[in-house]
Amino acid sequence: MINNNKIGQTGPRFIIYLLGLLVMSLGIVLLIVADLGATPWDVLHVGLYYQLGLSIGTWSIIVGILVLAIAAIIGKEMPKAGAYLNMILIGIFIDLYLLLPFMTTPETIWGKFIMFAGGLLINCYGMGLYISARLGTGPRDSLMMALMNRTGWKVAYIRSSMEIIVLVIGWQLGGPVFWGTIVLSLATGPIVGAALPQCQRFTNKLLARMKERKVSIAS
Repeated sequence: MINNNKIGQTGPRFIIYLLGLLVMSLGIVLLIVADLGATPWDVLHVGLYYQLGLSIGTWSIIVGILVLAIAAIIGKEMPKAGAYLNMILIGIFIDLYLLLPFMTTPETIWGKFIMFAGGLLINCYGMGLYISARLGTGPRDSLMMALMNRTGWKVAYIRSSMEIIVLVIGWQLGGPVFWGTIVLSLATGPIVGAALPQCQRFTNKLLARMKERKVSIAS
């Protein structure tokens, strides 16, 4: 069945999707640069960067490709196009943000804390914004759904297991594990849970206004 609410709104939804990825990527970089501990997946990306070179964004893309391949094998279907776009754009945005000359670790602990707290909020609201566009999710969510459908396990158990495995591997590679990693593991879920409905309401109102304006112009 065709979703009439999405007809003629692909362009605006893509802009919101892209903006969300830009915001989320900024949050990821702020968390890494704050040097108080990164998310489990970014611990892995940074650890691979330390050990093998390339760039953090490149490793984000490479790991994403592997995760999508595993998800396709387990789920026995190809991931949606949005998953590939999510993976590629986030990797590119991360590297671009890291090239900014002012993106450096603060010298004081308070500066680090402010950067960390800001990065956490920005990351969560960016995630809520891109998801609200409803154009597909990233590799990790694709794998999570494939495992859930295949095993019948609860989402919380699957996601926690994935995060722990990735965190241990990244830690062994020398990735940035600190108290902030624990904070991120505990706080990200609740903050995203609060941010997502706010972002969804914002997106729905914006799309509705754009649709009304388009109709009024056409008439």
